[in-house]
Amino acid sequence: MPQFNYTVDTEPQTTSSHELTATQILSNAGIDPATHYLVQIEGDHQDSYQSDPNKLIHMHDKMEFISISTGPTPVS
Repeated sequence: MPQFNYTVDTEPQTTSSHELTATQILSNAGIDPATHYLVQIEGDHQDSYQSDPNKLIHMHDKMEFISISTGPTPVS
């Protein structure tokens, strides 16, 4: 069974699933999908899953994701 290594907020993650949802990727990384959404980084291109957190993402090795908080932004 293949293992896919990927990162969420630069933290290494591993899955043997060929497809995961953005919600599953966040949950697996210990991030609350109720307060964050997932963005996939591919070079200069970014794919946001904010509007479709249950869309299946076809997993590949070395994928990069970041989590974005949906909460209020602190004002300094």
